[in-house]
Amino acid sequence: MSPAASVEGGERIRLFCALRLPAETVEALVAWQAEEFGHVAGVRIPSASHLHLTLAFLGHRPVGEVERIAGALRDAAAAVQPPLLSVHRYRETRSVGMLALDDEEGRAQALAVDLHGRLERLGVYEPERRKWLPHVTVLRFRTRPQLDPPLPVLPPFSPSDAALYHSLLRSGGAQYEVIESVALGGR
Repeated sequence: MSPAASVEGGERIRLFCALRLPAETVEALVAWQAEEFGHVAGVRIPSASHLHLTLAFLGHRPVGEVERIAGALRDAAAAVQPPLLSVHRYRETRSVGMLALDDEEGRAQALAVDLHGRLERLGVYEPERRKWLPHVTVLRFRTRPQLDPPLPVLPPFSPSDAALYHSLLRSGGAQYEVIESVALGGR
């Protein structure tokens, strides 16, 4: 039973859609995070289960919308060939450190744009003004540490699938549960 199935239809849950990373990419990133950031004070390193590429953050939505949202993700994922991604650079915003990715042939971008349109037509998503950036959040902080780590040595990779996540806010940080996972390009 999915988390969405265990609550009432009018209850609101925090949702996002994301591309999941291959296991070997996650393992390499976890080792790199520990080596580069394990000694840095005032930062929090996201766990392996938190490494993904967010396609669309939906915020709190009624549980009754989960099936329509999952349907939009299924349709968008089926319409695109799996993207090929590679690490481009490390970047910090006001609260996160991320690895910005190159998106060979723009397939991840095409998936994000298609999904955003589908979700917007459902009335469950308002696209951001800025262009979607393929990235993996690898560090969280309250005060920007202004780091310049060497990039992880990773071969280009294709996300394993796309997923609709339920984000549960806990005292120790968010916990992510996959509601539904879908293949890319009909694989």
